[in-house]
Amino acid sequence: MRRLRGLLCSAIIFMSMYIFSRSPMYADYSQWSEARVERARMANVDIKSQVTPLRLLPTLDEMKSVFRHDDGDSAPPDEETEPMPIIGGTILPTTIEGGLKIKNQTSYQTDIGKLLKNGTDITLAADKMQILIIHTHSSEAYTQSGADLYEPSDINRTEDTKYNIVRVGDELEQVFRAAGLNVIHDRNIYDYPSYTGSYNRSGQAIEKYLTEYPDIQIVLDIHRDSLGENGIIYKTVAEENGKCSSQVMLLVGTDESGLEHDSWQSNLSLAMYLQNAVSGAHPTLMRPVLLVPQRYNQHLAPGALIVEVGSDGNTLQEALYAARLFGEAAAPALLALVK
Repeated sequence: MRRLRGLLCSAIIFMSMYIFSRSPMYADYSQWSEARVERARMANVDIKSQVTPLRLLPTLDEMKSVFRHDDGDSAPPDEETEPMPIIGGTILPTTIEGGLKIKNQTSYQTDIGKLLKNGTDITLAADKMQILIIHTHSSEAYTQSGADLYEPSDINRTEDTKYNIVRVGDELEQVFRAAGLNVIHDRNIYDYPSYTGSYNRSGQAIEKYLTEYPDIQIVLDIHRDSLGENGIIYKTVAEENGKCSSQVMLLVGTDESGLEHDSWQSNLSLAMYLQNAVSGAHPTLMRPVLLVPQRYNQHLAPGALIVEVGSDGNTLQEALYAARLFGEAAAPALLALVK
């Protein structure tokens, strides 16, 4: 009976491999690879790394780790919808060419040269609170790896702040404090158990902090991005100092969605100011600055940004390294704003 069961399992595996090998997706690997690159190009993803080997059957951990989360939802914050998961995906490493670039999803015209020349008008008070770090989607987590294993509250999400995006905020806070910046880090969960209304809840928290600490000029909403489609998850990769890191992206909202947002140009100036500082120190770390129609609570402060650290294909350790690199390069630029 045991031998019969083994033969049956072998037959099922063989038939699965045969069916996949006869499918159009696997009939010609080079054709599939070209199609993958074209899809990435259309999505403004520049694939520079080698494709990881494809496996016919994903592991259980891979099934749990693949999740589609899109901070670029066109719906206003009070109409957020829970992202849909990608089932059975393959994680592919990719480096998205960044530097001093803006990926502009609005109709507004931007002049990068002028933005860099003018810098930022933001000033930070020397003996006052200067920066707020918060996480609207606090339960966002990374692909489980090594010792970084957690009890998921959903796919690639956990309320355990030792393993979710809050841990990345801890890292950035430590780097900023060590450099001499005055920082508050809000470690509360705003997207669980209800994802809908996350921005409303975090926005209320930001307003309370700004009332209590009116000298705060910079609000950094730290997120974990998601990149992928058609069963493929892109893992952002930067190699800095001979070590693998995730990439980082600054997202700037505007008033093009129809919501009032008078300070978006100030936010964009700060984003390019930091982009310039970090890219100079770590050429592969930063993705292009993303300019979008939605405001994402960024109307609340003159220096409010979303900071996307890695994607759901990255590990926590890669994200932590990225946060350290970003913080160490951004801190001197921020200290230069202290008056």
